Amino acid sequence: MEEDKFIELAQRAKAASKKIATLPVGVKNTALLNIAKNLKDNKDKIFEANQRDLEEAKPLAEAGELSQSTYNRLKLDENKMRDMVQGIIDISNLEDPVGKTLLKRQLDDGLILTKVSCPIGVLGIIFEARPDVISQISALAIKSSNAVILKGGKESINTNKEIMRVIQEALDNTMNFPKDVLTQVFTREDVANMLSQDKYIDLIIPRGGNNLVKFIKANTKIPVLGHADGICHIFADESADLEKAKRIIIDAKTQYPSACNSVETVLIHKDFKYSSELLEALKDAGIELVDKPESWHKEYSDKILSYKFVSSLEEAIEHINTYSSGHTESIITEDEKNAKIFMNAVDSAGVYHNVSTRFADGFRYGFGAEVGISTNKTHARGPVGLDGLTIYKYNLEGNGDIVKDYVEGVKHFHHKNLGG
Repeated sequence: MEEDKFIELAQRAKAASKKIATLPVGVKNTALLNIAKNLKDNKDKIFEANQRDLEEAKPLAEAGELSQSTYNRLKLDENKMRDMVQGIIDISNLEDPVGKTLLKRQLDDGLILTKVSCPIGVLGIIFEARPDVISQISALAIKSSNAVILKGGKESINTNKEIMRVIQEALDNTMNFPKDVLTQVFTREDVANMLSQDKYIDLIIPRGGNNLVKFIKANTKIPVLGHADGICHIFADESADLEKAKRIIIDAKTQYPSACNSVETVLIHKDFKYSSELLEALKDAGIELVDKPESWHKEYSDKILSYKFVSSLEEAIEHINTYSSGHTESIITEDEKNAKIFMNAVDSAGVYHNVSTRFADGFRYGFGAEVGISTNKTHARGPVGLDGLTIYKYNLEGNGDIVKDYVEGVKHFHHKNLGG
């Protein structure tokens, strides 16, 4: 798309963001339920489009031009479709995140300050493969009253177009729902255009590999929310239960190896007396073990797992804080004290005790869905659901109040919290 046409598109999205910002929650929920129903009614057409993408992508994967993990993410099946539909329904049942009173304070008699949640504005979403991203982000954007411009990968273009067609059809049949809230673009030039529109786009959310995220962060003035890598760790402590350790690590590595919350490194306490049995169980589960990786920063996205013996809890924590991408880490231990130390000292968006790292997911957290996992330390962290797509503003109500009265001592602040 030519730059001037993209600017017009971004301007329309900005105008739509102002309209949806004041849309009643009932209209938003009706739109979401219409989308869920239309996706279910049109699933066969969506599967046909997805099959065309898979057929076109297969020779690229076989030639090594498309990674196997990307190819795996591309496939849309009955289970993913079911989760897509249910995720949208779940979002419709969640509380409206917009207009919530976060703080209410009386600065002085009759002078009331209120902190209120509000939408961010226009979101620019750039993602690879995973066509289910469109429905997730569209639903979250609608419920959080944001407009969104979506750019998917070329490998899933047929699926993306069909899903968006179905969504737009549902929105067109929703009374009072504004136009241009959701927009889809397709080319590499559109990515460059999106990254340059800091006047109209308020937040960029990338969902893809390390190279994509690094490129986006280096080429835009727009704030970026996301994560570059998914280097997740599990530490089997000295007191770990063997059966728990086997179940958790095997799940975290094999349930969906290409996911960003799949474990990539296992640390084992040198005094864990079942280490041989644990490693054998991992091999029996089809996991390739690597004890001397080229880099502890390696994200395999496959049934490959680095492992290392450590002498203490402190060494495990230091290793994780050095090599982790800040995504999700877990400790397997029966020692509550060690678990608490680990969970307080590890600096990641998700820190777990005796559970698989695969739980790091907006759907599993009860957010309905997510726009992605953030390793940022500002605004939103971890799985980003509805609350992560809102910001806040301060409303101040008075009756002819002026600062001069307070500077000169005529009036005085008493800052009384009224709840929120």
